[in-house]
Amino acid sequence: MATAEQFYVDSSVAQTLYVPGPASLRVSRWRRSIGDAIPLTQFGYAELTNAVAQAQHRHILDAHGTRAAFAALAHDLAEGHLRLHDLLWRRALDRTAELSRAHTITLGTRTLDVLHVASALELGARTFVTYDTRQAALAKAVGLKTLAP
Repeated sequence: MATAEQFYVDSSVAQTLYVPGPASLRVSRWRRSIGDAIPLTQFGYAELTNAVAQAQHRHILDAHGTRAAFAALAHDLAEGHLRLHDLLWRRALDRTAELSRAHTITLGTRTLDVLHVASALELGARTFVTYDTRQAALAKAVGLKTLAP
């Protein structure tokens, strides 16, 4: 069985654990199948927090649902279902610039998407978990496996 440490989970996937959507059940099942904490950078945590708040702005969640989602997120961090990882941000940003120079001209990736892939590389992930097609293309281009549960 693979461990979560081998994965980098983009917020496009992680948010489905807290904001209901078509992929929520699949991602929840996948998360249980890996049997370990999902690694998350501070950047990923910030994006996940923002995704929950945006869900209320977009009327996907009401105020009660948003509070429940934030409570579930805090619970998952406290219980170790999500694990925050420190990252050397200067190295991650340098790698982001390198990847941008090498791949954005052909792939059209956005800065924050490149930062996610650079973060995955800095953390030593082998598989990049995302629903973002440009992110997945960049991850493949730099030798990561991709997964869209």
